[in-house]
Amino acid sequence: MTSSTFLRQRFAGELAAYGRFTDPAWRAAVEAVPRELFLGDAVFRPQGIEWEPVRREQLGDEAWLSMVYSDTTWVTQVDGIGARDAPGPLAGRPTSSSTLPSLVVRMLELADVRDGDRVLEIGTGTGYSTAILCHRLGGKAVYSVEYDEYLAAAAARHLRAAGCSPHLAVGDGLRGHQDGADYDAVIATCAVRTIPPSWLWQLREGGSIVTTLSGWMLGSGLIRLVLDDKGTAHGRFVTDQASYMLARPHERPPRPTFYAHPGSTRDSWVSPDLLDDLTGLFVAQLGAPSAELVRTGDGLAQVDVATGSQAWTEPDGTGWTVHQDGPLRLWDQVEEALDAWQKAGSPDRTAFGMTVTEGDQTVWLGDPAGPCRRLPT
Repeated sequence: MTSSTFLRQRFAGELAAYGRFTDPAWRAAVEAVPRELFLGDAVFRPQGIEWEPVRREQLGDEAWLSMVYSDTTWVTQVDGIGARDAPGPLAGRPTSSSTLPSLVVRMLELADVRDGDRVLEIGTGTGYSTAILCHRLGGKAVYSVEYDEYLAAAAARHLRAAGCSPHLAVGDGLRGHQDGADYDAVIATCAVRTIPPSWLWQLREGGSIVTTLSGWMLGSGLIRLVLDDKGTAHGRFVTDQASYMLARPHERPPRPTFYAHPGSTRDSWVSPDLLDDLTGLFVAQLGAPSAELVRTGDGLAQVDVATGSQAWTEPDGTGWTVHQDGPLRLWDQVEEALDAWQKAGSPDRTAFGMTVTEGDQTVWLGDPAGPCRRLPT
């Protein structure tokens, strides 16, 4: 039987071959931390529109370990139900997962974590990324906050089994964790709609925040922000595609029912196909940050969860028609954002940056004086 140690070393070598490590300390951590301890003995895998539980005893140890040591995100919880407890395939939204190791390492390298740093991790999850941090920094320098009590308890068991002893807390990670402040880095393993002010307050001058900015249209961008001596954080988005679940307090509320009201009708200036591009979707979300996206048979629809406003598109033979109803003209907002992006040459997300203060957050294109969008606070 192939040993876990051999698989870890081989897996780290594969990541290294793809250029995933610039700091050999992270390779050593991946080689040392047994990922199987953090997955337990069951995960979910997609099966059509459902999530099928897969258990270790079904596959056998060797097949299970081969699955564990693949660069894959494994869903461990769907709508609060763990894979071990699932009676069968579930329809619902993933609420916890073990992120693919290459992204875990990318986040840590982007944060520029160094020996001697004190790090706050938002979202303990299974505890795997926490263990990677502990291997590098030691448990005394690692603080991790988990919102879900069940997940937090399981992660604590996993970490003890791995010989790690970080500072663990159960609570709202959007409030940070004052006990370990000031931190050299805040790293979020969940996505946020806006940067919580508490992360700024608990960060040392020159410290960094690494997180994924996302929203209810599921456009996202990975960014590293650095805090200056005036308490303002600045940074640019990076090329990497990072898709994390939204932090529980930032999850969307129940969506109003979409009824395709005719509303006001006009020709659309832009094609909804632009939202098939990941950067186009990110830009559209900046234009309508409180709207959800619904794919329809021929086009798409947006529904604003705060006001019930809606917009939906349909082909008209030569282009697209848009219908808008409610107090917000959602498609107008999307078109304005997409128009500025196209006029700049439709660059990728690295052309965008962000400035964050305690009371104001903007995402800008090109430089801070360029076209910008204020985020909801």
